[in-house]
Amino acid sequence: MLKLYGNLRSRATRCIWMLEEMGEPYELLETSVRPDDLQNPAYLRLNPNARIPTLVDGDTVLWESMAINLYLAQKPGPMHAASAAVAGLAAQWSFWAILETEALLLDLLSHRVLLVEHVRDPSHVERNTLLLQKPLGILNQSLSGREHLAGDSFTVADLNVASILAWGKLSRLDFSPHPSVARWLERALERPAYKRMWDSRRKVSGGL
Repeated sequence: MLKLYGNLRSRATRCIWMLEEMGEPYELLETSVRPDDLQNPAYLRLNPNARIPTLVDGDTVLWESMAINLYLAQKPGPMHAASAAVAGLAAQWSFWAILETEALLLDLLSHRVLLVEHVRDPSHVERNTLLLQKPLGILNQSLSGREHLAGDSFTVADLNVASILAWGKLSRLDFSPHPSVARWLERALERPAYKRMWDSRRKVSGGL
């Protein structure tokens, strides 16, 4: 059985979403970001970075959530990357989302939702919203006239990118200037597998 070290309040959620989409049996081994978990010698043998998530699949050990999902997409099943083109596009969009959007969206979420009120800085919200317009415009153009980023069905490309842009929904980012992105993201976050992951997350995180 696949084993995933992580928790529902971390980037491991995108891997949990992927596993739920696959319908693959897996075990979530609750691992916090506390030093007593991450600096544990047994865990460091799996992930010398002392971070989560980590996937164990028999003798294969992988870390980095995007890499884990791209690996899982090589397995047979509903999320299998059916061609080299789909696999390549999935890698392209996954790396793009991390480089072009993740830091901006995380900072936006922090200054709109996560930080206590008196330390939130409106200038961060303004700056991040402005800087996100270019990558969102690129994504919107790519989704114009199509429903998915790679091929004709929902793939790990859609999942990995949507798992980051979901932070935009949480931070009340206005997607209306990018209607193709807005529709695509709405469809992704309505998927039963995402809802199962999110319902589990809400139970342990008080709603966020």
